[in-house]
Amino acid sequence: MSNESDAALVDCPEPMIRSDLPLPGRREGKVRDLYSLAAQGDGAQRLLIIATDRISAFDVILPTPIPGKGCLLTQISTAWFSFVRSLGVIGDHVVSTDARDVAGLNASQRLSIESRAMICRAAKVVPVEFIVRGYLAGSGWREYQQRRSVCGVPLDEGLRESEKLAEPIFTPTTKAASGHDEPMNYQQVCAQIGTETAERLRDVSLHIYTAAAEFTLSHGIILADTKFEFGYALDGQSRPTDELILIDEVLTPDSSRYWPADAYTPGVEQHAFDKQYVRSYLQGLVDAGTWDKTPPGPPLPAEVVQNTQARYAEVWNRLFASSTN
Repeated sequence: MSNESDAALVDCPEPMIRSDLPLPGRREGKVRDLYSLAAQGDGAQRLLIIATDRISAFDVILPTPIPGKGCLLTQISTAWFSFVRSLGVIGDHVVSTDARDVAGLNASQRLSIESRAMICRAAKVVPVEFIVRGYLAGSGWREYQQRRSVCGVPLDEGLRESEKLAEPIFTPTTKAASGHDEPMNYQQVCAQIGTETAERLRDVSLHIYTAAAEFTLSHGIILADTKFEFGYALDGQSRPTDELILIDEVLTPDSSRYWPADAYTPGVEQHAFDKQYVRSYLQGLVDAGTWDKTPPGPPLPAEVVQNTQARYAEVWNRLFASSTN
């Protein structure tokens, strides 16, 4: 593994577990804090999304932050949003990543969110997580062992863990407000959001994944799977329009599996440049009977924190760092 992680972390301000800004409408997700911003020129409401250094696994927020993680996620996501825009398949919610564009903050408050902030168009979220898999891993592998299918998509016999699939497959899940997301098949997605919308967003998801996977492979990284989220952009009266946009984060190590291509070996769990490293550590605690995947989460040892930093930074350094120098 490269030792260049400091290059990706150097521009990040102090570690942040929780933001506290004098702005309205504060909401707190697993790793992001959200605030409401005043409408801009088009009259539509904006959101301020702050990527903190919190990390979650198995739907539990862990007590130990990963310093610099929020900045890395924002940098990586911003670069990928630019990539997706170049494909011309769908718009997105990003307006600005410049903390100076956030009104109502003093210099110290702006500095605290520098490299973490994303000003976004508000949207009504489509209640489905659009997951695309090019390889058989994680929950997909576990389901395949039982049913020889993933989310209703039948697969060939004899596949191994981490095996590359003949072609990427769409394996959606519910987007639960709390608790665990549950697998869905394509027909269930159509029933929930309408066939036309389901077909379009499925095809967009597959298109983005395929293009992104080609890009990452050219930089020595396998993009095994990823998750997309979409929403209907809101108008000046905060009503949903018919414009579907890509929202949340995109193709980050929190929402994707990244593997080093030169170490890829089908049949075993892969070395991961993503959150799977933390999940695997925690699964060891579960297997040992010292944690049961319920809150509160266990603290992470310093070694796990440092290795997680390095793995996330590796994604940035391999894919994008050279293009920003």
